Amino acid sequence: MISIIVPIFNAEHYLKACVDSLLAQTYSDIEIALVDDSSTDGSFLLAQSLAKQDKRIMVLQQTHAGQSVARNLGMTKTHGKFIAFVDADDRLEPEWCARHIAAIDGVDYVQSGYKRLSAKTPCHQYQFTSPCMRLYRREAIARLQFAPGFIYEDVLFSADLWLSNATYRRINYTGYIYTLNPTSTTSVPHPEARKEVIRTLREKARDANLKGKMILWYTTIRLQCHFILR
Repeated sequence: MISIIVPIFNAEHYLKACVDSLLAQTYSDIEIALVDDSSTDGSFLLAQSLAKQDKRIMVLQQTHAGQSVARNLGMTKTHGKFIAFVDADDRLEPEWCARHIAAIDGVDYVQSGYKRLSAKTPCHQYQFTSPCMRLYRREAIARLQFAPGFIYEDVLFSADLWLSNATYRRINYTGYIYTLNPTSTTSVPHPEARKEVIRTLREKARDANLKGKMILWYTTIRLQCHFILR
């Protein structure tokens, strides 16, 4: 079984399309955890309504604590041998689960890419720090946690994943559909949060072995370039 964890905060306008894309997977042995982070719109009621329509959906709710805590909660409450993370304003193509399951034999996780569908700037590419666009073996990330209180928590999770020496396979597939959501946390600059995540990466690098240092310094440089270009 694949456990698909979807953190939700005020995603009422996107949530049904997201869940519909998960229920439409050609690989149907899935469970879906919708983790509501105390939304102030109709997200929680919509999630409950969707759960009544398919027994593969569970709804969890937490006191507002952020996306990191929501993902951590989802990992503790789900049961699948494999785990995937999908943001509530994004979608998966129907073959996403099937393609990743077919490729994960012998490795800890499978990495793929994404599509950004926009009339002005369509693109197909790979995102090296996002926890989405991957299928993980549960045991490979059982000891990892998303750091609470960080806006760029995905970067730190990915850094810890690489430092764990997890094995992976990259597939030439961009079936994750990323939505440019103007209300999302990362749609506006957060200069202090950027400094904090880079500082934390440097601290991790100081404590890592040589291979880990190279990975984390490379990540830091790429992030700095990315933030400058944005």
